[in-house]
Order: sequence, then structure tokens, then C-alpha cells
Amino acid sequence: MMEATVKVEGMSCGHCQKAIEGALNELNGVSSVLVHLDKGEVDVSYDDAKVSLENIHEAIEDQGYDVK
Repeated sequence: MMEATVKVEGMSCGHCQKAIEGALNELNGVSSVLVHLDKGEVDVSYDDAKVSLENIHEAIEDQGYDVK
């Protein structure tokens, strides 16, 4: 199991949090998602044999947020 903290710009509210959590939890291999609105970060635990960090970045960007 891998863990990553992803810097995300544009998150500001509960809707942002739910959108990102929902998108990442749909990915096969993601086991947990924790959104920190105050820090602009998302902590993700995932199985790198099933999903890549690039897939995670794409899922966040598909929701309309910028990954840094």
C-alpha cells in the first residue's frame, strides 16, 4: 500500500471535498482519501499495482481542480 499527499488548488468548500472524495473512491485500488481544505492537500492511500498516482491526479483534475 502506498500513501501520497497531493497538493490541490481550487478546493474551498464541502462540495469540493465530496467531489474529490467521490472521484477517488471510485478508482479501483484507492483505499482511503482524506481532504484537507485548509491546507489544499489530499492524502490518498492506494495499491500501486491497481492504480497509479497519475490516475489519481487525472481523477482530481477531471473534477475541475488543479494538481500541483
